[in-house]
Amino acid sequence: MVEVRDLARHTGEEVTVGGWVDQLRVHGKVAFVVVRDGTGYVQCVAVKQELEEETWEAATGLTQETSVMVRGEVRAEPRAPGGYELQLRRLQVVGTSPEYPIQPKEHGVEFLLDHRHLWLRSSQQRAGLRVRAEVEQAIHDFFYQRGFVRLDTPILTGSIGEHAGTLFSTDYFGQNAYLAQTGQLYVEAGCPAFRKVYCFGPTFRAEKSKTRRHLTEFWMVEPEMAFVDSEGNMRLQEELVTYLVERALERCRPELEYLGRDLSKLEAVKPPFPRISYTEAIELLARKGSETRWGDDIGGADETLLSEDSHLPLFVYNYPKKVKAFYMKENPDDPRTVLCDDLLAPEGYGEIIGGSQREDDLDKLLARIREEGLPEEAYGWYLDLRRYGTFPHSGFGLGLERTVAWITGRKHVRELIPFPRLLNRLYP
Repeated sequence: MVEVRDLARHTGEEVTVGGWVDQLRVHGKVAFVVVRDGTGYVQCVAVKQELEEETWEAATGLTQETSVMVRGEVRAEPRAPGGYELQLRRLQVVGTSPEYPIQPKEHGVEFLLDHRHLWLRSSQQRAGLRVRAEVEQAIHDFFYQRGFVRLDTPILTGSIGEHAGTLFSTDYFGQNAYLAQTGQLYVEAGCPAFRKVYCFGPTFRAEKSKTRRHLTEFWMVEPEMAFVDSEGNMRLQEELVTYLVERALERCRPELEYLGRDLSKLEAVKPPFPRISYTEAIELLARKGSETRWGDDIGGADETLLSEDSHLPLFVYNYPKKVKAFYMKENPDDPRTVLCDDLLAPEGYGEIIGGSQREDDLDKLLARIREEGLPEEAYGWYLDLRRYGTFPHSGFGLGLERTVAWITGRKHVRELIPFPRLLNRLYP
């Protein structure tokens, strides 16, 4: 059996292709069956007088998403999908598909999400998810090339990584356990062993949010580096984001074009990215009419205002201590703030990276844990990292779905994960 993407190597040969019926057009005694096999599309030309009656009847009676095995001679045809077609000789129906639910017409979002297991087959969803897969592979390649070691971190944890109010909790044999908000605390433990480490996996937020930027389960890559400060941390973020965009342009250009993405905007993504301090950001927001004041966190609407004038991602750095996580290092030049950064994607996609230099002073870290009212016993192991050979280190987390949404130009992150988990949606 031959895959559609390899048909060019079999021109003039008779081959068999297995796939699913995408389209059927019948014009008198000629029928055109477009078959999708997951690697591409091929048009099969059925001529009635060249086929047995049974084969002709089977070809002209096909319905959308019927699975078939087709056999025929490969011919170059520039007008056909993929540039090649099969002169049909034989056809076998493998699995029928009567009354396929998703028809070529407008469907509501809730209907499509209810049928997500079938919606994945549509051209638009396949294009977005293929870009996602390429970006995932590019992430691993980027860190592997730079000597990082992947460290797999637990999904069930007793330690709070971000905010207690957004935890999914569960009973763990009589103990309280939580679905991980981050793997960061654990990859920090890997730095003394390997110097540069990263984890990549699902993370969870129990946020009752219905915005286009939020999921309750999303994927995040989190590198951590020993002896790297906040400045070096931001440089690596620039390099990573630029690399991911370049890979998508190099290997997924047809998918990006199909999705209608303005490729010129992606081609312009080159470091250095512009940077403004949190204080400068608040001043800029005030000039733009925002009511956000110094000391407030910067929300989604404000992120859009800040990034609307730039075609490049924008760094906002050194936020107030009280709006950021306990593990971020105090800014020696302004103890009200911490050495951190958020990277905002342009075009209204918001924060795609959050990073910081970590607090390496045991006493200051313990004080922050107490200020937050966190259970000290749950962080004994984390404090040990400062007790036994503390070291300066930094890291960040990149949200995969938001990043791919920006690269593809899709407006909602739910389209860039195979089975999105949203508020009130656990099916399919």
